[in-house]
Amino acid sequence: MMVEIPLITTFIAIVACLYASYSDLKRGIIPNKLTFPLIALGIILNGIYSFMMGEIWFIVICIVITGVVFALGYVFWKMGAWAGGDVKLFTALAALLPVSPVLISYDIFGVHFPVEGIYPFPLTLIINSILSVFPFILIYVFYVVLRIKKHLIGELFSPITEDYKKNFVLTLVMTSSITITMFVTQELRLQILIISMILMILLSLVISKLPNQVKAVLVSLVVVASLFYNLEITIYSIILLYITMTFIRIIRKFLSSINKQALQDEYPLEELSEGMIPAYNLYQRDDKVYVDDESFVDKITKGIKTKDISMLTTPMGKKLITNLAAGLTPDDIELLKKLHSEGKISNKFKVKRGVPFAPSIFIGLLISLFIGDMLVILQMVISWII
Repeated sequence: MMVEIPLITTFIAIVACLYASYSDLKRGIIPNKLTFPLIALGIILNGIYSFMMGEIWFIVICIVITGVVFALGYVFWKMGAWAGGDVKLFTALAALLPVSPVLISYDIFGVHFPVEGIYPFPLTLIINSILSVFPFILIYVFYVVLRIKKHLIGELFSPITEDYKKNFVLTLVMTSSITITMFVTQELRLQILIISMILMILLSLVISKLPNQVKAVLVSLVVVASLFYNLEITIYSIILLYITMTFIRIIRKFLSSINKQALQDEYPLEELSEGMIPAYNLYQRDDKVYVDDESFVDKITKGIKTKDISMLTTPMGKKLITNLAAGLTPDDIELLKKLHSEGKISNKFKVKRGVPFAPSIFIGLLISLFIGDMLVILQMVISWII
């Protein structure tokens, strides 16, 4: 029985995450009736395990780690990064699995799996869950675009249907830059990857900034020369570069405007409900209400372009509504209705379409159990490449 308790807690954790994922996808919540009993059950089972091993420190470590994970989750909740259900689910998993349960053990290329971090297992779970959320968001946004907001499909694929001329010109510019770089590095015997990459980027920037007529003549001459010396490789390179450029533009479109539009919905004020997450912050200054819908990255970019970084530090006024993950409160909704009655805002308000985090936690749990700490693995891969 003593040996089986870690297996029992692991099984409970997997089933709980599976149910939490279903609930989060279906209803947008992780119910308290799931997380609170799990926290108590995890501490009880690990207390029994500690007693049977004769190691009282184990249950002490379990309680401490559970408390630390809750405190960390509370900080993320206050920052608006996590919802309350996510915090409680992570806390429950910490109570169930304070240390790594070794279910399997195997080696690949001399590396022992699952790879463990130098920190407690629940932190590995948090890291893997955060890393897992990015591909999940891409899949979720793509689902929303295809099933709910089909009008965004045209904008998503505009790099193929509308911007193909720009992509082709950029492809020829890149081909010219690569050709010139290869010629220069071979002549000067400086065939070092970093130098070649820097030179290629600089040439691409310089050629792109040339007047159109000069650019057309230069690119034409270089591409014709490249075709003359190596026809097959040049054609393959142009095709590959064009596909790559188009794909990159689609991804950029997907991560910027498409992502923002797909994950925002506009509601009449009377249809707002508690817990809905505002799509932007609302400020009041000099009896006027301002909307702040720019991300921190957008503000940095604008600050660099305008050479004015004051927008990063200067408050826009008194903050009325915040876009934290905790969502709207009944008082917030009443305030919005009051502002509308005073003619300061419209009757429509944008809210974020919540991206369920529980499926990413479930994926993060499976990765943690069977593969290990993805951050440590990433560090190993980078060290191997360098």
